[in-house]
Order: sequence, then C-alpha cells, then structure tokens
Amino acid sequence: MKTAISIPDPLFYTAENIAKRLGISRSELYARALESFIKNRDKQDITEALNSVYENQSSSLDSEIMQMQSKSLHLYL
Repeated sequence: MKTAISIPDPLFYTAENIAKRLGISRSELYARALESFIKNRDKQDITEALNSVYENQSSSLDSEIMQMQSKSLHLYL
C-alpha cells in the first residue's frame, strides 16, 4: 500500500544512506523499521502487563511445587 509521510530531513538522509548500504529500497527499509517497532512495542506491552500483575501478586512458588519441580528435573539430567 502506498502512503505519504513527513519526516525530518536528517532522518530521511540517514535512512537513504542505510538503504543504499543494505542494497534495499527506501520502502523496504521503512517497512522493516516499522515492523521492528511494532514487534518491540508488543513485547513492551506484555512486559508492562506482567509487571502490573506481579506488582500486587507474589511470583514465588509454593514450596511443595518447587520441590516437585526440582525432583522432576533430576529425572531428565
């Protein structure tokens, strides 16, 4: 899909140089950059959600569960 965006001149020229060095089109560079931004944003959203949960909840394991996990690990070593 075609779209038009406005970016500062220095950012544009930096992107141009990077695209040339990578041997890809400007459109490909922008698409990759946006995809990377979105993936990182999704990860940050997950981290923030987990932090919110564990702000009020303990993340420690019950001692019985910890012992069972420890015993089960020895089966695989």
